[in-house]
Amino acid sequence: MFGRRRDTGTRGTRVRAVGSVFAVLVTAAALLTACGTGKDAVAQGDTFQFVSPGGKLEIFYNPPSSRKPLRNFSGTDVATGNPLALSDFAGKVVVINIWAEWCGPCIAESDELEQVYTSTKDKGVQVLGISFRSDKSKASDFVSNHHMTYPSIYDYSGRTMATWRAPISVVPTTLVVDRQHRAAAVFVRAVTASDLLPLVNRLAAEPIPAAPAAPAGAGQPAAGQPGAPR
Repeated sequence: MFGRRRDTGTRGTRVRAVGSVFAVLVTAAALLTACGTGKDAVAQGDTFQFVSPGGKLEIFYNPPSSRKPLRNFSGTDVATGNPLALSDFAGKVVVINIWAEWCGPCIAESDELEQVYTSTKDKGVQVLGISFRSDKSKASDFVSNHHMTYPSIYDYSGRTMATWRAPISVVPTTLVVDRQHRAAAVFVRAVTASDLLPLVNRLAAEPIPAAPAAPAGAGQPAAGQPGAPR
């Protein structure tokens, strides 16, 4: 007469809980799939674009033939207000460092970067800072107070860094490019001189590919033109 009582409330709660866990797992798997390119932090294409490094704090791109060139970016110098661009340092190894005046690790890191710059600039190494999410006057004071002799681009909004999808959620971050301005290494953490010196010295010593030879007759006047060979 009396049937077995079913605890539908408890069962329903369990079903919903299992369903929620499953949904979270599916979402996480989808995110991991979207982030994984099989090429660490290099997106497919002709230029370098940063994507999620899958938890890595250091990424190195070797052999050199695997590196992708960085698009040129520009802005104004934090200290002088003058135009400043990556292309100003053509043929140099460039250490690009994203910093902010409110970032604690950036204070100690600026001393390390200054050491790298002063000890390697004669070898063709340049340090280029990018000031992010900082009040302009405070950013200028930071440069002065910490005796930074290398230049920095002021980029409050992150527009400059958007050209290569810089990880603006992690400050500081450092990208090192070789003499051809191809991405050679990324550090998603604060760096030290001992991190950078062996790397930039090796990159500075890498041979620069010779320019392709001009085809026969290149630069000569066309037939019938003055100076053309008879």
